[in-house]
Amino acid sequence: MTAARPGESDPTALTIAIDAMGGDHAPGAIVRGALDAVEQLGVRVLLVGDEAAIRAELPGGTLPVGVSIRATSQVIDMHDEPGTAVRKKKDASVVRAAEAVRDGDADAMVGAGNTGATMAAALLRFGRIRGAARPAIGVPIPVPFAQPHLLVDGGATVDATPEWLVQFAHMGRAYARLRLGIDEPTVGLLSNGEEPGKGDELRKQTFALLDGQPWFVGNVEGRDLMSGRPDVIVTDGFTGNVALKTIEGALKAAAGLVFTTLGAPEAKEAADIVAPLLLQGVTDYLDPDTIGGAALLGVSGVCVISHGSSSARAIVNAVALATDCVRGGFVDRMQAAIVGEEAYAG
Repeated sequence: MTAARPGESDPTALTIAIDAMGGDHAPGAIVRGALDAVEQLGVRVLLVGDEAAIRAELPGGTLPVGVSIRATSQVIDMHDEPGTAVRKKKDASVVRAAEAVRDGDADAMVGAGNTGATMAAALLRFGRIRGAARPAIGVPIPVPFAQPHLLVDGGATVDATPEWLVQFAHMGRAYARLRLGIDEPTVGLLSNGEEPGKGDELRKQTFALLDGQPWFVGNVEGRDLMSGRPDVIVTDGFTGNVALKTIEGALKAAAGLVFTTLGAPEAKEAADIVAPLLLQGVTDYLDPDTIGGAALLGVSGVCVISHGSSSARAIVNAVALATDCVRGGFVDRMQAAIVGEEAYAG
């Protein structure tokens, strides 16, 4: 590897396209996160969006080494219908970020804006990998004081078939090998009971297709989320997204209850000792900024979807995830995972 000269970025470094206009705190937090990623991770970033708005967030308005801008004239808002917006707003920042990956100008993309639009832009510009019926979002579920497990699908394919869920299981296992470093990941099917006969027709038919696989542990329930078991939990995008939002709400409520209790005058002495430990634990294990984002499985490129309230720290971690996916052969792993599963493509 040839070392970069002072004032130059490493020519062999990966380039990550970032939708600078996506997210609740865009472009400020997005740009700050991108600059931190260049410094901390040794990557190059392509900031895509309104050039004037992006430059206003740069120190001195000048481009640091390793940072470039692709100017666009449109933004897809959170209230826009994703598929329609991606087709009509061809100069939107998230669309141009996906095109940068498709055209080879970037190795991966990160977006913290409209989740549906980010997914649609990647799907329409990258295309699906061979044999993939539908995309799925692989979301790490935090587990206190342990490594996370994965929920697939977190919201990409709302109406699924049993055959598609089988593909999600295969892709989820491949992603767990890369993301979690597990050689033989186990898979459970999210249902309303552990018994084989539980669930609606989708769950029952999917169970029958997965039954007999040595890595399939059977049905799991909502209470198994955040337990770390099994390694991958498979479900349709509608149920998966509801589960994610339920976890988010429960965590916020629990944190509010704990810190309200510690804030009571009679608890002040104990709070001075306990509160810093709790804050560290929440930050290290439950803060979504630590995870950074979720990968879109089944498309022919690397797309990391960050949450809408992403901070600069979240963007750094999302870029780190995107980099790991590229270097870990993410697309090839997904392709290999569904070889022999084309009969399920439907």
